Amino acid sequence: MVKELVQQAIDQGIPAQDILEQGLLSGMGMIGEKFKNNEVYVPEVLVAARAMNMGTALLKPLIAEAGIESVGKVCIGTVQGDLHDIGKNLVKMMMEGKGLEVIDLGTDVPPEKFVEAVVENGCQIICCSALLTTTMGVMEEVVKAVEAAGLRDKVKVMVGGAPVTDAYCQQIGADKYTADAASAADAAVELCRELAG
Repeated sequence: MVKELVQQAIDQGIPAQDILEQGLLSGMGMIGEKFKNNEVYVPEVLVAARAMNMGTALLKPLIAEAGIESVGKVCIGTVQGDLHDIGKNLVKMMMEGKGLEVIDLGTDVPPEKFVEAVVENGCQIICCSALLTTTMGVMEEVVKAVEAAGLRDKVKVMVGGAPVTDAYCQQIGADKYTADAASAADAAVELCRELAG
C-alpha cells in the first residue's frame, strides 16, 4: 500500500524530500509518539517501519540525485559480548524515521569497531546498546576508545538498554541516555544539530 502511494506521489511530480518528510517521516513520527505513550507496541512499530522502508527504498535514488543532506549520521550497535538486537533495531528504525542516516554495526561490537565506523563514515553519534549488566562495562570502553582516537569533541556517545541508567551514562562520561527508542531518535537529532551549530 505505502509503496503504491509513494509511487503515485513520485508520478505526480511531488519532490522526494516532501514525500519523505510530510508523508513517511511524519507518519513514523506519529507511531513514535504513540509508542512513547504506550498506545501501540513493538509489533505495530515493526509493521510501520517495514512499510516506511518500502517507501524510502523508492525515494533513495531520487534523494541522492537531488543531493539532499541527511539530518546526521549515526552508527549503532549492541556492545561486545551482547547479542540482543530488538531494542537496537527499534532505535535504528526510529532514527531513520527522523531522517538520520544509520550505520548498523550489528551485535557483539568491540569498542574499536565503533571508532572505525565513525572515521570511515563521518558519524556524529555512536549509539551503544546493552541488555546485560555484564556487558554494560563495554560502553565505558567505547567512550575511552573515542577519547584515545582523539574524536571526543567531534562525536557524541549515546547509551541505552534495560540495565542502563542516566546515572551510569554520566559515570562513564557518555553524552546521552534515553529510556526508549522514540526518545533516542529525538535526542540524536538534537545532538546532530548541536554539533552542526
